[in-house]
Amino acid sequence: MLSGLRVVEFEGLGPAPFAAMMLAEMGVEVIVIHRHGPGNPVAGEHNLLDRGKRSILLDLKNSADLATARALVARADGLIEGFRPGVMERLGLGPEAMHAANPRLVYGRMTGWGQDGPRAQEAGHDLNYIATSGALWYAGVPGTVPQTPATLVGDVGGGALYLVAGMLAGLIRATRTGQGTVVDAAIVDGSAHMMALLMSMMPTGNLSMTRGQSLLDGAHWSRIYGCACGGWLSVQCLEPQFYAEFLSRLNLSDDPRFTAQHDRALWPDQAGALAALFAAKPLAHWAELFAGSEACVAPVLRPDQAALDPHMAARGIWHRDGDCLSPAPAPRFDGQHRNVAPPPSRGQHSAEIRAWLDNPA
Repeated sequence: MLSGLRVVEFEGLGPAPFAAMMLAEMGVEVIVIHRHGPGNPVAGEHNLLDRGKRSILLDLKNSADLATARALVARADGLIEGFRPGVMERLGLGPEAMHAANPRLVYGRMTGWGQDGPRAQEAGHDLNYIATSGALWYAGVPGTVPQTPATLVGDVGGGALYLVAGMLAGLIRATRTGQGTVVDAAIVDGSAHMMALLMSMMPTGNLSMTRGQSLLDGAHWSRIYGCACGGWLSVQCLEPQFYAEFLSRLNLSDDPRFTAQHDRALWPDQAGALAALFAAKPLAHWAELFAGSEACVAPVLRPDQAALDPHMAARGIWHRDGDCLSPAPAPRFDGQHRNVAPPPSRGQHSAEIRAWLDNPA
């Protein structure tokens, strides 16, 4: 989809490499500048987020290597970096300097707090950003600790995906006008923006600032329930026809306790009754009971279990690369193959990239 475009990525952690990976999966030639050394201690030598990229080793404190980095950026359509504000400027690689060398450059900046503001220079991680943005508030039911799947809401959702969207918008503009831009993708911005769907429910009374009193965060029909085997079952039958199907499968259609679906005062007792019901049988029982229904019920699966789910397997969503379980690229494009080169070793393409810079025919 995006073949012919080139993006230079400066090695970082989390959301910036994720965004560059997505661009590589869509056909962009991504050259990642890796630092000397073992790299990300969490991801290991062959970082999944580097798949589809080419790697060159550079020491940005070395003047010759810094010149090589500048030459790469001068020949690129885009740049992605995830350092704290000011780092790239101190290296002489900031937007002003790079736009002077390459006016069409789309300069992508990934941070937690943004390029400016009182906390711009502070350290932080996913949970801190989404806690501050408001995105963590509705995670979990009343009386429980707010919690979300690690990195998904902040680093990936509010960070990487917004950087990808910004890069694509900038690349389209550069193609049309020849003018580059700076994309300031901050996780606090993106994760707050992701709440627009929830915020749209506020005028109707379906969103409350009190946990457990909103349409989707307190209802008995929008929860996770524990089963006798230790497994978990997700339930979210919002629409009345799906709620009716849910009750029917449980033989609760005539039970007066569940007649009022949207009476917030009844939600705790209704949830308690369902919790006791689901806790009496193993997950396999409930999965079979709701199979093929429109009750909007699904087991909570580990990633390795998800890979074996018939629907997930049919779509090829998960696959194994040796000992690593990997998600397939997304989204899908008609007529496009989704094969992506495996992560390179650090510096694997250094010689050929340097040779290309010397003879960029």
